[in-house]
Amino acid sequence: MSAWSRITETRAKFLFFPITIFYWGVIFWRNIFYNLNFFVSRSVPATVISIGNLTAGGTGKTPAVIYLSNLLKNKKYKVAVLSRGYGRKTAGTQLVTDGITKDIDWRNFGDEPTLIAKKLDGVPVVVDQNRYRGATYIIEKFQPDIIILDDAFQHRSLERDLDVVLLNTQAPISDYKLIPHGLLREPMSHLKRADIIVFTKSEEMQPHKKVLNHAKKTKLPIFYSSVKLSGFSKNDSTIHELAPNTRALAVSAIADPRSFYKSLESTSIDVVSKISFFDHYEFKQTDIDNFKETLEKNNAELIVTTEKDLVRLSGLNLNGVEVYTLNIEFSLDDEGVDYLNSFLN
Repeated sequence: MSAWSRITETRAKFLFFPITIFYWGVIFWRNIFYNLNFFVSRSVPATVISIGNLTAGGTGKTPAVIYLSNLLKNKKYKVAVLSRGYGRKTAGTQLVTDGITKDIDWRNFGDEPTLIAKKLDGVPVVVDQNRYRGATYIIEKFQPDIIILDDAFQHRSLERDLDVVLLNTQAPISDYKLIPHGLLREPMSHLKRADIIVFTKSEEMQPHKKVLNHAKKTKLPIFYSSVKLSGFSKNDSTIHELAPNTRALAVSAIADPRSFYKSLESTSIDVVSKISFFDHYEFKQTDIDNFKETLEKNNAELIVTTEKDLVRLSGLNLNGVEVYTLNIEFSLDDEGVDYLNSFLN
C-alpha cells in the first residue's frame, strides 16, 4: 500500500468513526431494551429456528437454510422459511412460494428468498420485514411444525427456540470490526445471545485464533460445516460437464467473492478474468454488453457465477452469452447433526 493510500484510509476511518459509534449505540441500546423487556419478543405456535450471523453477509446463510430445510423435511417435519426479503421492490407480507408453484420474480421477494424457493420442494417461503407478522401468516396458511428464520439474529421481535449463528472460517480478521471499518453488525461479545455457533466454509482451514477464542469464551456448543462443489449448471437443476481448461469469465455480486473465486480454482476451468460487484447488486443490460465484450477480448467461452447471482441475471437478455453457476452444497459436521436431532427430540 502506498503512503498516499495509507493516509487516505486513515482519514476515511476517522471520518466514519462517528457513524461507527452511532451504529454501535443503536445496536447496544436496542439489545438492552429487549433484555429489560421494554421491547417485547412474541411467540408463535411452532418451533422457530433462526439462522443468522454477526457480519453483513458472506457466511453462507442461504445454503445453510436450504440444507436445514431439507434435513428437517426428510425427517417428516412440516417446514416453512421466513425471510426479510432484502432488496425487494415490494412491502408487507409476500408469499414467494407455497412449496409447489415457483413462477416467481426475484424483484418482488429478494434474490435470497427466490433462490431458497427455487432450490426447495414442498417448503413454503414467505418474506416479511415484520417477522412476527410473517410467522403468523405462515401459521395460519400452512400450519408448519418448524419455521426457519433466514438472517434473523438481529431481529428479536419473534421468539426463537434455537438461535444459530454462523461465522465464516475463511474471513480475514479485518472483517471482524464494526461497520464501516469491517463487516460486523454488532460486537463479537453479542455471540453469547446465540444457542450454538457454526463455523462455515471450514473445509480448507481453521478459524482465525482470535475469532475462535471469542466463540469459545461463550461456552456455547461449537460445530463446523463445509461446502462441497456439486458441478456446474445453467438456469435449471441439470449438471453440465465443462471441458477442462474452458476459458471463463467469473462474475460475482456477493458478500464473500473470495470464497467463490477460491472454489473456482479447484475446478478444471480456466478463469481468465474476474468481475466483482457489491452484494445484491442489480445487474443491468449494459453489464451484459460489457461481459460480452470482456469475453471476446479474452477469447473466453462463457460466464461462471454463483447461484444467487444467476437469480438476478436471469431476467435480462443474455444476448447469446452462456452463463453457468458453480453449485455448492452446505454440510454440517456429524456432531452438529447429532445436536439438532437431540434438540428436535
